[in-house]
Amino acid sequence: MKKTIDLNGKTILITGGAGFIGSNLILRLLGKMNAGTIINLDNMTDYTPLDIKEWRLRKIDEAAANSPVSYMFIRESIADKEAVNRIFAKWKPSLVVNLAAQAGVRYCIDHPDVYIESNIIGFYNILEACRHSYDNGETGVEHLVYASSSSVYGGNKKVPFSTDDKVDHPVSLYAATKKSNELIAHAYSKLYNIPSTGLRFFTVYGPGGRSDMFYFSATNTLIRGGTIKIFNYGNCIRDFTYVDDIVTGVELVMRGAPERQTGADGLPVPPYAVYNIGGGSPENLLDYVRTLQEELVSAGVLPADYNFESHRELVPMQPGDVPVTYADSSQLEADYGFRPQIGIREGLRNFARWYKDYYC
Repeated sequence: MKKTIDLNGKTILITGGAGFIGSNLILRLLGKMNAGTIINLDNMTDYTPLDIKEWRLRKIDEAAANSPVSYMFIRESIADKEAVNRIFAKWKPSLVVNLAAQAGVRYCIDHPDVYIESNIIGFYNILEACRHSYDNGETGVEHLVYASSSSVYGGNKKVPFSTDDKVDHPVSLYAATKKSNELIAHAYSKLYNIPSTGLRFFTVYGPGGRSDMFYFSATNTLIRGGTIKIFNYGNCIRDFTYVDDIVTGVELVMRGAPERQTGADGLPVPPYAVYNIGGGSPENLLDYVRTLQEELVSAGVLPADYNFESHRELVPMQPGDVPVTYADSSQLEADYGFRPQIGIREGLRNFARWYKDYYC
């Protein structure tokens, strides 16, 4: 059962709002809401180049100038408990979308501390603030939506991946922190009756995206005349999901919170859910690379006579990576009537054109 939430007039806290998904979500809400307040909380780390984050913030500022919604940016870290508590005390958000996290499977191998700080301590701070939002009879947070990841499925052999599958054997610290988020959120939903929904994102891509993602880093390498590495000798299958589809899914989920109920024992039944958001049409990595190359040529990022074969190398699988990601998003469709629609040809074309405008 879902409780319908009208976003208009609400105060919405979005953490990681200078990030790829967060910035696009804010742009969507600024364009659709007719009243309310959006608070963008981001500490502006340089994992993604700061010039891209600042470009995203400028796009948001432009949209906010023409929106009836009040918007503000706060540069703080969710790992700073005092800062998080101050924001909750002052603004009393009705909805919280926690997208702030240290991303990246490979980066965690050499930088574990930042994952614990952001993904564990930071998320705990958000949950604690949500818990205390109900103090003194306050209405508090109506819905907490947070980012999980397809990485929680690890090396699962069964495909497509279902939220009913066991995910007890993560192959990276990043995946372990995301599974931990789901477990801790469930405990807080049970103990403090916090409506929460976790979303397992599958390989999100698009214009202005994360520079560490393969399609983006490969483009950077190709225009410099370098050689791109294609892992597992090209025998990888990925469920690529265009960012607009992700944002549509997040917005719909925000509007439908798990309903609070009381069990036979008189205690709360956890108002808790987890969904996959994935394209549902997994692509072979070599086909994806071929499409990317074609669209980069079409957009004028690379010359028509570019010799791709001499600029790619098939290499073994990297530690922490997995050969297959494939989302079963049927539960999301059943509960919210949505399934991702945008294919890789359209999505990579949009990215290539953006790249041309931004860099070339």
